[in-house]
Amino acid sequence: MIKNVPLASVLFVSSLWALPASADDFATCVVNLQEKAQQEGLSKETIDNALANVNYVSRVIELDKKQPEFSQTFDNYFSKRVTDWRVSQGRKMLREHKVLLEKLQDTYGIPPQYLMAFWGLETNFGSYKGKMPVLDSLATLACDPRRSKYFTGELMKALKLKEKYDFDVSTMVGSWAGAMGHTQFMPSAYTHYAVDGDGDGKADLWNSTADALSSAANFLNQLGWQRDERWGREVRLPANFNYDYLGKSKAQGLTEWKQLGLTQSNGAALSTPDMTATLYLPAGHTGPAFLGYKNFDVIMRWNRSEFYAIAVGHLADRINGGVGLAIAPPKQDNLNRSRVKALQTKLNDKGFDVGKPDGVMGRNSKSGLRAYQQSVGLVADGFPDEATFKAIGIN
Repeated sequence: MIKNVPLASVLFVSSLWALPASADDFATCVVNLQEKAQQEGLSKETIDNALANVNYVSRVIELDKKQPEFSQTFDNYFSKRVTDWRVSQGRKMLREHKVLLEKLQDTYGIPPQYLMAFWGLETNFGSYKGKMPVLDSLATLACDPRRSKYFTGELMKALKLKEKYDFDVSTMVGSWAGAMGHTQFMPSAYTHYAVDGDGDGKADLWNSTADALSSAANFLNQLGWQRDERWGREVRLPANFNYDYLGKSKAQGLTEWKQLGLTQSNGAALSTPDMTATLYLPAGHTGPAFLGYKNFDVIMRWNRSEFYAIAVGHLADRINGGVGLAIAPPKQDNLNRSRVKALQTKLNDKGFDVGKPDGVMGRNSKSGLRAYQQSVGLVADGFPDEATFKAIGIN
């Protein structure tokens, strides 16, 4: 009734592909996924052909553990994404798709430069949509215990998309995490937000630019994009700034930020419409500072990374004619997760509760680190710089 997973592909080994911990474990997991697919109402043909023939991809697990938002410095991340080529290509695409983009702005309220920024960051304007078989990637992640429930759901949605639009498995390629098409939608986003932008009766995010950009505009609109508001901006901080105001819990109105001494990056006064903003220092107090508005939070719902949201916003500004950063991100070494875990352990030991050490500088870790830095007379920006590591006794 239910076919076994073909082990020929599981046994293929190269520098990028290797055995799972147990081929039998993966095969057993796929059998369970097939049973889940039956419960979801998927057809026997899809279950016996598409799902039964998925392959384990060890490279997917490797990449899942090395996401750049959690390991790269802001400079390394930002400089590889906001490039002169993407700015010039984005401006070219603005001109090329002017009619469509103006229509989308009228319908969904998303300014064209933001759609170009997302498109540019996700797939270099459609030139690289990923090469990994989506069903293989999702099955591999569904069979990994770290986020099995989430990726099982995404796998089921991908299979339903295959049935709905009669996609061939060979054309369903994308990122290691299963993101698809020009704008790299996960299957759940594809299911809920993809629209037919070219009127052919099918939402095809791989082969239709109109479908992809229309779907991105619909997605951002549904996530709560604020018409006629920007994403945020680079700002300058005054001397002796109180870094207690960092982070989402310390969001202030623009009038309050102006009173605290913040200015635009060129030194001009902040405008003070009735908007709330959060202060971000992605490289610590020696790097650029940013205020993020409501649309910054919307970008974060597309990709939950402050680095990503800043890159999207600034790239959009550049595509729209803006200038580069006033303060360049400083050169810093990539964060070593084991070193960050050691830092988190030390903070907990000293009474600065940051939760279970995981090697990722999340909100709790930054808050605890700020408190520690303040207690020892360091700049309390919540950034794990070398002075902080040295002070706490980590080489």
